[in-house]
Amino acid sequence: MDNLDHGILAQLRKNARAGYGDIGDAIGLSASAVKRRVDRLVAEGVIRGFTIQVDPAIEGLGTEAYVEIFCRGTVAPGELRRMLADIPEVVGAGTVSGSADAILHMRSRDIHSLEVAIERVRDAPNVDHTRSSIVLSKLIERGRD
Repeated sequence: MDNLDHGILAQLRKNARAGYGDIGDAIGLSASAVKRRVDRLVAEGVIRGFTIQVDPAIEGLGTEAYVEIFCRGTVAPGELRRMLADIPEVVGAGTVSGSADAILHMRSRDIHSLEVAIERVRDAPNVDHTRSSIVLSKLIERGRD
């Protein structure tokens, strides 16, 4: 990847619907050259897809929390993934360093439904306890990959 590829990615992050000509104008390439590069970036797996971002509150998911999971014993990441896969309120999860075993990003329609979802997490095999933090306001939110 060169600087032009990085420029294309930056333009697509700003607006995935931007035309090749508009991207080319911004980075100094022709529309056809941008198209060839985008096609190559897709073929190589650099660009995984094109998507939209919808305000979660519009979809009824305005309540947001980060939940730390503390497990009994050692639990493999694959097992954690299986335990959490059927809980739709879990919109992101990862293993972490520190005292917690994993951290979850959860979204729900209200506090009650969030509480029910957190209880489902607590009831999962090998989960000892959780610690939750409800998001009050967003300070910075950058695009997803």
